[in-house]
Amino acid sequence: MEERNVISAALSVAFSGMMDFLSPLKWFAVLGIVLIFADLRFGLRAAKVRGETIRFSRAGRRTINKFVDYTCWVFLAAAIDKAFIPFSIPLLPGLVLLVVYGFEINSCYSNYFEARGKKIKVDFLQIFKKKIDIIEIKEETDNGKY
Repeated sequence: MEERNVISAALSVAFSGMMDFLSPLKWFAVLGIVLIFADLRFGLRAAKVRGETIRFSRAGRRTINKFVDYTCWVFLAAAIDKAFIPFSIPLLPGLVLLVVYGFEINSCYSNYFEARGKKIKVDFLQIFKKKIDIIEIKEETDNGKY
């Protein structure tokens, strides 16, 4: 009986440190799970519209692979958060995950519209591209070039 108490205490200590490490990014982990299941649902519908044979083993493997990938990205963002604390950049992990999740949002939208029979391309990451273009244009006009 004492072995169980030692093991549970050791696991509690280990997991409490991990939860402190990941607690700032818990909502990004939840968002990742929601995006994975949304992409699975819309991907299955889009495959039916295209007339493809749906193999649930392949869909399951891809879903589990995405879950593992996004778990790794959340751990990486948490590590970046801890590594750049001296520079006081609290938004850096959120930006990293926003870019990574932007690809998944693009996939969800393209599968959604394809399942509806529409050929609409959505690029979530163009928000950042437009900001960069505006900054470059402003810099050119400041130098006297029009």
